[in-house]
Amino acid sequence: MEESTMKEGKLMKKGKAAANMMDRLPREVVVHILSRLPLPSLLNSKLVCRGWRTLIRDPFFISKHLSNLAEAGNDPSFILESNWPIPDQRHFIDFFDHSEGKVISKKLPSSPMPMYLVDSCNGLLCMHDTSRSVYICNPFTRLYIELPKLIKYPTLVGNLGLGFHQKTKEYKVIQIVFRRKLRRVDSSTTSTTSSESEVQILTIGSPSWRDLGTIPYRFIHLKTKALVNGRLHWLSKPNRYTTASLLVSFDLETEQFQEVPKPDCCGSERCLRHLMVVRGCLSAGAFHENDERVEIWVMKEYGAKESWIKELSIGRYMPPTLTQQESRHFIYSKRNLFVRVLCVLKNGEILLEYKSRALVIYDPQHETFKEFTFPEMPRWFKIIIHVGSLNWLHH
Repeated sequence: MEESTMKEGKLMKKGKAAANMMDRLPREVVVHILSRLPLPSLLNSKLVCRGWRTLIRDPFFISKHLSNLAEAGNDPSFILESNWPIPDQRHFIDFFDHSEGKVISKKLPSSPMPMYLVDSCNGLLCMHDTSRSVYICNPFTRLYIELPKLIKYPTLVGNLGLGFHQKTKEYKVIQIVFRRKLRRVDSSTTSTTSSESEVQILTIGSPSWRDLGTIPYRFIHLKTKALVNGRLHWLSKPNRYTTASLLVSFDLETEQFQEVPKPDCCGSERCLRHLMVVRGCLSAGAFHENDERVEIWVMKEYGAKESWIKELSIGRYMPPTLTQQESRHFIYSKRNLFVRVLCVLKNGEILLEYKSRALVIYDPQHETFKEFTFPEMPRWFKIIIHVGSLNWLHH
């Protein structure tokens, strides 16, 4: 017993000595080191000593950490959410050390109430609950605010998007509600329908939403929204009878919608299927009606139609996770409709999502596929790119 007590005493002395040594390091050196750590390592650093814990909570440090993450060009991190079979399950997946063969997965604490993931921006999540209230929260600090109630359709949460404009330093939430309108040309002509959407926007910190009127677009695949150059981007389908799509942007500063030029690959048989950001550039996944390959197109110079280039094509693959019944459905359907490109990793590999059921890493150099899993990975999920940060809203 005495020997055990002596060992514990020595460990405590060593711990205090290490903490004292850390406290003596120049502040600028500590800031330089800690502000470049991935979030899981940064959270562990809070336990080293009181000085570090105080520093890591400082708004200036948090802003610098977020800025360094953006500039470093590291591989991304994600939030993966599942509500079946167990509700309100969320995991943080960090590919920060993927080049060294390491991926961090961390199960996040459940919310005080059932919440549903909508969007992410600068370490903040946009979510809504079962009563249709909308929230902004940080899943690591567990801080959250409830946004003002919507002006129109208060019982209906439309398609929401969260964005930040670097120039104005404002966070905005946009809601888009699709409304199909019947229109009769004359008494002898059958009624037709016109597609339009109603738009509301909220500048976070403002007391109420603003109505931006209607736009002649019906956005599709909203979970693949992309934020580039201070603009949110979606794909819009002119009507349900065509596979062709429009590429539409929303400027978070001017609050204006505008069509963005698409690559020449798009026609009656090939169409953009989903959007993503590749090395800071607006990018899209495209498929051909008669081909099972998914193509990745990148807009090298924003707004310039001629700058679109096809970076690579990804062939057919069946993830082992899919059950036999799902596999049969996958084989006899347009299989590329179920594949989404999430990102291009620093080493050139591609992270893919299959039917909200499987994550796969594709190596284009060797044309090989490898399914990615982690402990407690759910069978059904929604996944979005999320920067791990302690960031919060300061007005």
